[in-house]
Amino acid sequence: MTAAHTVLAFDFGLKRIGIASGDTLTRGATPRPAVTAGKSGPDWQAIAREVRALAPAQLVVGAPYNDDGSEGALAQAARRFAAELERRFALPVHLVDERYSSLEASAQLKARRASGARARRVQRADIDSAAAAVILGRWFAGEGKR
Repeated sequence: MTAAHTVLAFDFGLKRIGIASGDTLTRGATPRPAVTAGKSGPDWQAIAREVRALAPAQLVVGAPYNDDGSEGALAQAARRFAAELERRFALPVHLVDERYSSLEASAQLKARRASGARARRVQRADIDSAAAAVILGRWFAGEGKR
């Protein structure tokens, strides 16, 4: 039996980057607080805090594709972000198709809130991190593995 390893996933965006964590044993994904991104790029200090706190063995980044399978508008920026993660943290980084992850995450959050499990209104940052959890779930299911 192999040991469980922590994996961090990122839903890259130009304003926010959603983050989720999980492990290779349970294959569950849990949203973490999103970090901001701006004109100067991602909040690398906040990302580094997450990496230090969780000590992941691998990282996963959502790759934006269009409905027809062509690269989305943010594909190059997401790839640069993935390359920078790999450079900064010396960890393997995997890309996973993120199509519809935000829609899936939003629907999950709204359903949870409607069931009374969530008291506050769903925020955009909640959706971003829930989308990162969807992306991580896809990776656990075998998408984007080398």
